Amino acid sequence: MVKWEELTAAQQQEVERQMEVIRRGVVEIVPEEELKAKVANAVATGKPLKVKLGLDPSAPDIHIGHTVVLHKLRQFQLLGHSVQLIIGDFTGRIGDPTGKSETRKQLTEEDVKRNAETYKKQIYKLLDPEKTTVYYNSEWLGPMNFAEVVTLSAKVTVARMLERDDFTKRYTTGQPISIHEFFYPLMQGYDSVALESDVELGGTDQKFNLLMGRTLQKEYGKSTQAAIMTPLIEGLDGVNKMSKSLGNYIGIDEEPNQIYGKSMSIPDELMIKYYELATDMSNEELAALRSGLADGTKHPRDAKMALARTFVRMYHGEEAAEAAEQHFITVFQKRALPDDIQDAVLSAADLDNGTILITKLLTTLGMQASVSEARRSVQQGAVRINEEKIEDPAAAVTPADGDIIQVGKRKFAKLVLQ
Repeated sequence: MVKWEELTAAQQQEVERQMEVIRRGVVEIVPEEELKAKVANAVATGKPLKVKLGLDPSAPDIHIGHTVVLHKLRQFQLLGHSVQLIIGDFTGRIGDPTGKSETRKQLTEEDVKRNAETYKKQIYKLLDPEKTTVYYNSEWLGPMNFAEVVTLSAKVTVARMLERDDFTKRYTTGQPISIHEFFYPLMQGYDSVALESDVELGGTDQKFNLLMGRTLQKEYGKSTQAAIMTPLIEGLDGVNKMSKSLGNYIGIDEEPNQIYGKSMSIPDELMIKYYELATDMSNEELAALRSGLADGTKHPRDAKMALARTFVRMYHGEEAAEAAEQHFITVFQKRALPDDIQDAVLSAADLDNGTILITKLLTTLGMQASVSEARRSVQQGAVRINEEKIEDPAAAVTPADGDIIQVGKRKFAKLVLQ
């Protein structure tokens, strides 16, 4: 490892620059001085750091909350380092017990493979594929024999495992903990041993697992990785962690109008956090925005529209961002119908004496996933035909060619009868 005093002034300046980028939006680096030494060695030798992120493919669609750590990976790539992206096809069959009050359902091999392919498709919307190597941890975990598994498990005590909050809570309350759950952090840590990772990233809820990598690398005589913890980002409700199960998320693979419209629901007090953690805005631009919002020279609405546009641009391109913004202005600010409403075909066979239940109409057109969902939307006053609100979920309507069907603020369809 190169010593600080052996670096030139220019190299020392570059190390400081990289550390400033790395520290942005980070909660904790363990240990920071060790990471700085690793960066210094990379600058001096030209050998990039190997930066690891493990993905447990249990929920395949990536949302803005997931991208916090992906942006940090992208920053490492822009600094010249390499990304080790690990698809946990082996660990995914167990499921990460972090934060869980009960044993998670194990995924099938088919589930894992399908979800992993979806991840890979979406991940390159952020990461540079030329600087990303994708691994499947079944490559080294699958061939391990039982003797090797016993050797691995002997590296860590049960007392150490019970230091994890979720395990401790379950143990003290008498809730079951299966032995195989102890192997999840062991296997994630062993990934770092197998790949000789220099740095591992994860959310603050992953601290135990990340530090396990350091522990096992040391036990196996490897150089220990630095661990970087990024914050968890609140969802659109402004309270809970962004989650698909809570419905407070923005998916990066959603339609541009959906991304833009959802982004406009972000609470004002969280805008800076979203900009800092989930966009490519520079530190200088971020400082200017923070100052403008504080002194009133920047209106929160304008800042939020810029954020919405940024998200659409990042995942669908500049042209889609312009169109989504115009759509929002037209529909929501001017209270007008959009110009580009898609046709939706309704067969005469679906009608009963020229009428159809509103719930059946919405599900037949694919505007609602189920009758119960359609019923809730009507009850919430979210359904309109030709801008007239439908208030009775049991209502039968008489559709006509060219009718404009609307659900909520973002779903429109122009009826075509056949």
